[in-house]
Amino acid sequence: MDQGIGVFSIIPIFLIIWYVVCLGLGIYCFVLFVKLARRGIAALDIYIGKHKNPNNRIDQEL
Repeated sequence: MDQGIGVFSIIPIFLIIWYVVCLGLGIYCFVLFVKLARRGIAALDIYIGKHKNPNNRIDQEL
């Protein structure tokens, strides 16, 4: 049996690279999700503030 560099000794290297790439993408997706959540909360605050008192609306044309 040859104990040199073969296909089976290269596979763990690719698995480690794949693990690091997936970890990086996971962190990146988490950061994007946090940014989206913060924008959503800000938009919801604006929406609630705008529609809290319907008699105080500027664009009331009904």
